[in-house]
Amino acid sequence: MDEEPERAKRWEGGYERTWEVLKEDESGSLKATVEEILYQSKRKRVTQSHAQVRLGMMRHLYVVIDCSRSMEDQDLKPNRLTSTLKLMEGFIDEYFDQNPISQVGIITTKNKRAEKLTELAGNPKKHISALKKAVDTSCVGEPSLYNSLSLAIQTLKHMPGHTSREILIILSSLTTCDPANIYELIKTLKSLKVRVSVIGLSAEVRVCTVLTRETGGSYHVILDESHFKELLLLHVKPPPASFSSECSLIRMGFPQHTVASLSDQDVKPSFSMSHLDSGSGPALSLGGYFCPQCRAKYTELPVECKVCGLTLVSAPHLARSFHHLFPLQAFIESPSEDYQEIRFCQACQGQLKDKNVFACPLCRSVFCVECDLFIHESLHCCPCCIHTRTAT
Repeated sequence: MDEEPERAKRWEGGYERTWEVLKEDESGSLKATVEEILYQSKRKRVTQSHAQVRLGMMRHLYVVIDCSRSMEDQDLKPNRLTSTLKLMEGFIDEYFDQNPISQVGIITTKNKRAEKLTELAGNPKKHISALKKAVDTSCVGEPSLYNSLSLAIQTLKHMPGHTSREILIILSSLTTCDPANIYELIKTLKSLKVRVSVIGLSAEVRVCTVLTRETGGSYHVILDESHFKELLLLHVKPPPASFSSECSLIRMGFPQHTVASLSDQDVKPSFSMSHLDSGSGPALSLGGYFCPQCRAKYTELPVECKVCGLTLVSAPHLARSFHHLFPLQAFIESPSEDYQEIRFCQACQGQLKDKNVFACPLCRSVFCVECDLFIHESLHCCPCCIHTRTAT
């Protein structure tokens, strides 16, 4: 575990002669080179995606946020803590948009201790509210990776085998104060199939390199705030499902929202089970989602029933997660000269001005680079294929 493979560091070769990337054309303009750089940056997100790889639909992710004294540094404005919490709000929104039947929990670590800010839950409003309140947190002491990972394991080890177990650590400090040997804990994480990823705000730390390598996660160090946001969004898409993950039928309930009529004399207001772990007081209401198995009431979906353990979701939630199991095929990139008879994008109807166009391998429809990104990142289905299918 202690042996690290030899590899070139970024500062040893990545930035040695960056000026050579810029090349002038015959007129002395750099426009063509700049357009090429922008084009490649757009394509990077699609080419880095796991094409034709089965991804997990149900995820359980704990985010560990370092709240040690190093989070008061002002290299991110106004400081590291405020910047991190603000970016985390956007991450939570995007995470639940792409993974509606998954769950997230937040852990903070400071002063050699770790505590849960929020439990594992599928309610984005609850997490965002907790992050907004955490802005006033005092940053003191050192973080503890060991205590944070142990706290996350206590919940994740009970998660079913068909779901993914993940931990994302946002680490600012260059040190960690641990009560025991963290390398033994890494072995436990590996045996429990918990994937740990780290985003560093300062510099690369060896223990994090070993931790991510052994558990199959990723380790990145930010360059600036925009790079920080980009690295966070990399964790929105589910990781590839492992071959050892269990494949079994999952019991789910699809309750409909029912609202009782005030004219019905037999109807009585009732409490929602979702208020049991909320900070706000319980509220009486007439309507809600009723578990089809035990008739417990909830105010929103998705949620795991606290009485019978049944996963309660809506059909749109399941449909939005379905594309992870069967990802859309990558479109065929070809020079625009090969499609001279087609002058307009089949999706946005804009003129094809880029040097390359993208064709669906099934219906042969041609798209521009912007529509190719939109189709693969948001729609997850070819609009022309859907149109042809519905027409027939």
